[in-house]
Amino acid sequence: MDRNPIETTGAPAPIGPYSQAVKCGDMLFLSGQIALDPSTGVLVTADIAAETHQVMRNLRAVLQAAGMDFPNVVKTTIFLIDMSLFAAVNDVYATYLTGHFPARETVAVKGLPRGVNVEISMVACH
Repeated sequence: MDRNPIETTGAPAPIGPYSQAVKCGDMLFLSGQIALDPSTGVLVTADIAAETHQVMRNLRAVLQAAGMDFPNVVKTTIFLIDMSLFAAVNDVYATYLTGHFPARETVAVKGLPRGVNVEISMVACH
């Protein structure tokens, strides 16, 4: 089965040896996205809602580069530096993923890249 990296300028470029996503058959595995604005290179951290919206915009750009969108998502993982942010992140997340919700876990972590509060990864399929 072919494995094809997905790249788009609509999301931040990888800062290490990984792809924004990899398509394998009908499955798309998206690397975690943080709230880095790809057009400016600046982190969006005014508040947790703004930060989460930027993360979701970055994920959408990667999905669309692979010919998909949020309805194709079957699994998400949310990483938070503090579980007290869960409700606010969930409120924003729910505006992007509606209807048939994907499977999901949310975990608290000690730290995230560049000191952000939230990172989200996804798995999607056609």
